Amino acid sequence: MAFVASTKKKRAFDPQTFLATIGEGRKAMLFPKKHTIFTQGDPSAAVFYLQTGKVRLTVVSKDGKEATIGILSDGSFFGEGSLAGQPLRMATATAMTDCAVLKIEKRAMVDTLHREHTLSDLFVAYLLTRNIRYEEDLVDQLFNSSEKRLARILLLLAHFGKEGVPETVVPKISQETLAEMIGTTRSRVSFFMNRFRKWGFVDYSGGGLQVHSSLLNIVLHD
Repeated sequence: MAFVASTKKKRAFDPQTFLATIGEGRKAMLFPKKHTIFTQGDPSAAVFYLQTGKVRLTVVSKDGKEATIGILSDGSFFGEGSLAGQPLRMATATAMTDCAVLKIEKRAMVDTLHREHTLSDLFVAYLLTRNIRYEEDLVDQLFNSSEKRLARILLLLAHFGKEGVPETVVPKISQETLAEMIGTTRSRVSFFMNRFRKWGFVDYSGGGLQVHSSLLNIVLHD
């Protein structure tokens, strides 16, 4: 009997299973399109993991100006400022499509990160990748034309480089949102989008936007 007990091995921790299932301190939540997940200024006591869907992060200035600071896709963490002691949410998170989200209470996330290195490695890798993205965004904003910035954001939204095939970005993403993300006007975005479509870089089908690899020509062109 003792031999049987001694041969039992602790089940290996799988971070993907942890992020896909409910448990102590973890709650599965469904948010319909346009539903607010949390609002800027709300108490910050949990981190969220986006299982499926797309989420828009926005901030509002004191004088009421709104800016889009990111659009998240499957496999993204958000609201992680709570882990660093951030008392209030610094942005608003809104579902752009129907979303499946795992809400992880701060204590549960911190304890698991300390205990399970596979999860902490995955989490740190995500944060580093996103930090690189923010640095690239800054360089893009400082040195590239608005046309190149629009092309780059469309390629990022389409996850180009992951699959190498056109993918629907976000159904009916507004030109106002794209303008906010690249720091230009809606009329300029409309002008560039019409030109991209004329050149065959993008097209609209089924209510969504298809981005083609040829759009890289805009980003790479000097």
